[in-house]
Amino acid sequence: MKHVKFMLAIILMLVVVILIVQNHEAMSTKVSFQVKFFSYHLQSSNMSVYYIVTITFLFGVIISGLYGIIERFRMMKALKLLRATSQEKDQELNSLRNLPITSDVISQDETNDVNGTLKGDL
Repeated sequence: MKHVKFMLAIILMLVVVILIVQNHEAMSTKVSFQVKFFSYHLQSSNMSVYYIVTITFLFGVIISGLYGIIERFRMMKALKLLRATSQEKDQELNSLRNLPITSDVISQDETNDVNGTLKGDL
């Protein structure tokens, strides 16, 4: 399985290199962004598309990483709660297992006679 993953990683890197080489001219073009909001005007400096793609990719990785960290803390909290509940139930089960076996003394009036009827019913 390790070899298959390694081969897939090499193929993926090869595809990325081919895309970069074939689209080098288009990705090297300079673009600028501008925002016009009422009387407020903002314009960025010229940036290559490579730079914009890299920034947005890293921004997505950071956002996904933060979400993953938050989800991991939630799962750890739930796991801790489930473990505590499980330990409580195990302790209760062990205490019930260790209860002494008691038997009440049954009087002769309550026992069955040979016919299967209670002596008190006669």
